[in-house]
Amino acid sequence: MEQRRIEGKSHWYHETQSSTYPQDVLPLVPEAADVDDSFLLDLAIPDDALLPFQSWLAPARKLAQILFPVQVNLSQMHTFSAYERMSTALTVAQVYGVQRLCNHYAARLTPLPGPDSSRESNHRLAQITQYARQLASSPEVIGARDRQHLDAVGLTTSDSILINQIIGFVGFQARIVALFQAWVGHPVRRIPGLDIQQFAQASPFSATNTTWHAAPFPIEKHPDHHEATTRRYPDELQALASLLIHAPVIMDLLATLISSTRRSAVSTRTFTLAALMTSRINGSVACFNELAHSANELADVIALLRLDERELPCWEQRHPVERVTLQAVQWLTRAPDRFSPALLTSLFDQGISSEQAINLLAWSGLCGWLNRLKIALGETC
Repeated sequence: MEQRRIEGKSHWYHETQSSTYPQDVLPLVPEAADVDDSFLLDLAIPDDALLPFQSWLAPARKLAQILFPVQVNLSQMHTFSAYERMSTALTVAQVYGVQRLCNHYAARLTPLPGPDSSRESNHRLAQITQYARQLASSPEVIGARDRQHLDAVGLTTSDSILINQIIGFVGFQARIVALFQAWVGHPVRRIPGLDIQQFAQASPFSATNTTWHAAPFPIEKHPDHHEATTRRYPDELQALASLLIHAPVIMDLLATLISSTRRSAVSTRTFTLAALMTSRINGSVACFNELAHSANELADVIALLRLDERELPCWEQRHPVERVTLQAVQWLTRAPDRFSPALLTSLFDQGISSEQAINLLAWSGLCGWLNRLKIALGETC
């Protein structure tokens, strides 16, 4: 059967089938593809207002360019095409409902040539889309079978690392855009039909002496593999380094992003609190327990977070700073499209400056990325 390449998508809420309309079909907001800032997507914020955040915005912007280049060179070990990258990004943006992201990735996806119409190509794209949606919306359900499904449709180890980095990055980007939109007073515009992310099941968190080990991916030879085992990366990446080195430039920028964001912490306690809440919601037992082992001063909060969602206490009894921090982190993690200016105002009312609040919530968004890498690329036992 002759294979065909189909141009474009006819709307930004896509599934896996290409449109059969002519090539002049345009996305809903075609100008959203043309931005000077590929991370904040030209959100109207004065440059001087962003100066306090440049240490972590700079690597985030570089990551946006590297993950979504204009041209993608494919090879035997790198088969994840430009179309698949952009389709994955759009799927994740749809999960989080931040419309600026949906418009941008839809506009960039539309002109790209889609896969051929063979059953194999269709199945591959359907599997990629399903995986991206699940890891974005319900990360705790991802396991060995999902990794096997990606392998079965032809994704190499390098491809599997890349798709997880893309999903993590777009989730982080969605939360940062939502955060800055709230900061400049944009009203919340919800997309009907989107569900709020639920807390992960509590039962896995009852085990306190757990270990994380990398999944048995076939290790493809890479010249930097030895360096990854000897170089000092941030603690969050040490266990992942042997896998993430399949995309060394991305890993280095992620390491810079982690270090820069963490250096902005004014209070280690609130940063740890934000990371614990994010890990609990996303179901990353490995990240949660690593933090719990070294956060003795938060033992009471850790014990409460191990409870089932229905048993989780009302946080009204906590110290006001902790209460508003937990509330803001929870909403940004579970429903970034619903993150409102009022949530930031509640932090400001407790004497937290805008710079401190944004750095804290940016860290929680980055923790969501790390949670997903730990869940997707390994097992906790």
